[in-house]
Amino acid sequence: MQFTFKRVTLIVAIAMAALLGSYYFASQETHFTASTHHNHGSGSQPTEAGQSAFAAIAEIVAILNADQNTDWSQVDIKSLRSHLVDMNALTLASKTEMQVDGMRVRFVVTGSQSVIRAAQNMVPAHARELNKSPEWAALGKANPTGATLTMTATSDNVLKRIEALGFYGLMATGAHHQPHHLGMAKGQAMNH
Repeated sequence: MQFTFKRVTLIVAIAMAALLGSYYFASQETHFTASTHHNHGSGSQPTEAGQSAFAAIAEIVAILNADQNTDWSQVDIKSLRSHLVDMNALTLASKTEMQVDGMRVRFVVTGSQSVIRAAQNMVPAHARELNKSPEWAALGKANPTGATLTMTATSDNVLKRIEALGFYGLMATGAHHQPHHLGMAKGQAMNH
């Protein structure tokens, strides 16, 4: 069976989601059982934390609480929150322009001050993650008005995929986000 980068990435993403989900729900089971006095007899509890950044933090907190080896003196939820603020600004408030030149696609990212900070923080770091794929070369550069992400495809099919994914699809590519968030919350130096 031939494994492509896309298939391996999908397998890793599914495995990470299953692992993180099992940690989260295992740690929440005790909480839900202990708090049944709040369910007013309905027999069920909501599972949605209410907002995506809050849910991401709640998931990390549940993992940290479930891990007996957590070094609480190193935990840094504030840094994780700041990163999630950057992710939100970059995803929802940025403006992007795509320029195609042969096998090269350049994304110019601009926006408000919060978008500029987010783009400068995230785009160069994520380009390093994208470079782990043999299907393309990625270069991210911060600049005074935001950042640029330049992708060079190795084939016409890869070029079509880059164009279809666009900047936001490329920024969401890879299964490094979840471990990165956990490492950041644990106070470990993270580059993204």
